[in-house]
Order: sequence, then C-alpha cells, then structure tokens
Amino acid sequence: MPDATATMPLKFELLQADDYSRYLLREKTDILFNLRALMQRRAMLSAFIDASADSFLSAILAITADEQHLILDAASDEAINLRVEAAEKLICVTQLDKIKIQFAATDIERFPHEGHQAFRIALPEVLLRLQRREYYRLTAPSPHNLSCRIPVLVDGENKFVTVEADVVDISGGGLAVTVPPNGVPFEPDMEFADCRLMLPEVGPIATTLRVRNLFRITNRDGSVVLRAGCEFMNLPASMASTIQRYILRTERERNARERIR
Repeated sequence: MPDATATMPLKFELLQADDYSRYLLREKTDILFNLRALMQRRAMLSAFIDASADSFLSAILAITADEQHLILDAASDEAINLRVEAAEKLICVTQLDKIKIQFAATDIERFPHEGHQAFRIALPEVLLRLQRREYYRLTAPSPHNLSCRIPVLVDGENKFVTVEADVVDISGGGLAVTVPPNGVPFEPDMEFADCRLMLPEVGPIATTLRVRNLFRITNRDGSVVLRAGCEFMNLPASMASTIQRYILRTERERNARERIR
C-alpha cells in the first residue's frame, strides 16, 4: 500500500541537480558518514518507486563489509516488493535532525537479511543533504581556530585595512564572525570583496561576503564585540564543496571525541 507521503506534492531535488548541486555530497567518506548515521538512528525512509508517487517505508539495515552496497528493509506487502525488484531505481527520502537526506537506489536485488526479506542496492554515488533552514551550520571548533581576513575600506582615508575576524560558526551558505565594535564599518547589506576564509589543512578560500545581520555581544570580561552574520556571494561550486567537506570532517572528529568521553 502506498505510504501516506505519496499524497503530498513530490519534490525530488536529486532530479534537479543544477539547482541543488551545492548540497550534493560526492565523496564516499561523506556519503558513508551520513548513511551510517541514518542506520544507527534507525531513521525511516520513504522509498519512491521509479520516482513515482508510489512509495513504501524502509530503513537501512546494514552496510556491507566492502562498503559497496546497502541493505534496505523490504515492504510488508509482497506486491510492492515485486514492483521494487522490477524497478530501475528508488528515490529514498528521509530526515535526520531536521536535515533532509535523499539518495537514489539502483542495482536493486532481493537479498535475505537475518531471516527477513530485504533489498541490496549499490552504494549511492551522490547524496543530497539539505537542511530546512537551507544549510547545516557548524559552530567553530574552538576560539581563534577559524578566521576570515576581510578587506575593509576605512572611512575618510580611502584605503583598505585587513581585519582578521574570528569565525563563530560556518555553513555552506555563509558564516558569522566577531569584529571590533568601533573603527570597522560593518552594516547590514554591506559587501566585502576578496575575503579569505582560512580553513585549517585546506588554506584560504576566496569569497565575497554580504552582511545580513549584526548585534553586539558582551563577553564575560566585559569587552564588547560585534557579531556579523554574513552570506557567501557567488561562491563557486568547487569552493562550496570544499567548505562542506570541512564541515563534515569537523563534525565527524567532534562526534568521535564525544564517543570516547
């Protein structure tokens, strides 16, 4: 029987890659990291048969030892399982921590797993990771570990000075930095060209930043700084992918440290 989600308007972002290319993961380690998280959290997938409105609920039961295949739970209805066996692909859609995850399942074959019916599929080559607020946001690992060099035009002097701003958090769409409250002209909608985001173990990422919001923060020692939320402007897809890989790698390392504690 089709899942209730089949009555909702369908939107398969993976079928519109040009619009969503910046959210697509292609590195195998990144894809496996997200798939293992779905498996460990027992997240339910809506599996749409040949990208149609017909779907069934499934879950990732296992990742094969050679990391080449996934094992998906079969449907409770054998008629649906027969359709799945004959299908060219499934579009699997789910959410984890309010982040939409989507991938295509191909090379589908019936595969018994621990005494139950299941399907073996090829490990997806591409995975979409799209948060409802559009981007997953990573809090910077520690103070002064991530910085951005911002050329700022000084009023009345007609010259640029480079501000070394500490990055508070970062996402695929932008970052938040702290800057001195005085002497540095930061206002909403201002744009700063030729900025350099200094990613550890990667090097500088050149970008234009647009200030979207500002507010003052009083530190514990009584000092005051400005927190500026900035948007990346016209960031090339290759640089966006580099930032996404940094975020995922940092997230993996942080989760590994927390498991050890």
